[in-house]
Amino acid sequence: MTNKATLPPPPQAAPQVQKAAVQFSKPKAATGQRIVIYGPGGIGKTSLALTAPGPVAFFDLDDSLPALQPGNAPSVVEVDNFQQMRDALNAPGWDGIQTIVIDSGTKAEEMALAHMLATLKTEKGRQASSIEDYGYGKGYSHLFETFMPLLSDLDAHRKAGRHVVMICHDCPTTCPNPMGDDWLRYEPRLQSPNSGKASIRLRVREWCDSMIFIGYDVAVKDGKGQGSGTRTLYPIELPHCMAKSRTLREPVPIYEEPKDSSLFECIINGVAD
Repeated sequence: MTNKATLPPPPQAAPQVQKAAVQFSKPKAATGQRIVIYGPGGIGKTSLALTAPGPVAFFDLDDSLPALQPGNAPSVVEVDNFQQMRDALNAPGWDGIQTIVIDSGTKAEEMALAHMLATLKTEKGRQASSIEDYGYGKGYSHLFETFMPLLSDLDAHRKAGRHVVMICHDCPTTCPNPMGDDWLRYEPRLQSPNSGKASIRLRVREWCDSMIFIGYDVAVKDGKGQGSGTRTLYPIELPHCMAKSRTLREPVPIYEEPKDSSLFECIINGVAD
């Protein structure tokens, strides 16, 4: 009698895994805001930041506060380099602080560059002395990657309910216009390669809730600029400036030096007098 080969049983279908249903929730309660304030030197950026909801803690990277001699002096975080600034932001002890100010983001970028040159060698293992030593375009990408964690550090404080303010200097920049001729406008003085790749400036604009430009009021007549020193706060994109706001929709004239928090509250809450 010949034994017949025993065939293996047919494969069993895999059991169906019950997928969890999507979960919905209500929008999270309002936390702190991310605000960028930029403009020419001496126009009042630091003075405005001093009126933010307090207590206020300053990274006075530009050494601006001693000259201002503010009546309600903020707490100052003493740092000498980019890594110390990041370490301080990630350290405990921030309870009670309502606003953190980086004065300025432009200087913070310079510190990030110095940190990168000191810690990141070139592809050939050499110590870099300039951003160009990394090869065409590569240094700007490295600087972008070095600077970006600072925004994550500030995001953690925002989620904890604190406002974070980054002051920047300004620079005139050609604005590319796909629909016609390019033009000049003011933008924050942060790295922005022509290709648009690894642009710290554009990434900061995406990151912040408000980008505020403060400019002098100037009228042009017969090719000559005329002004009286008055200033305006611009929260919206206009041909002469990069700006944005999730709350404020109209420019706000600045008639005098801010003495209380009303102008800053206007930026936060979107209500102008």
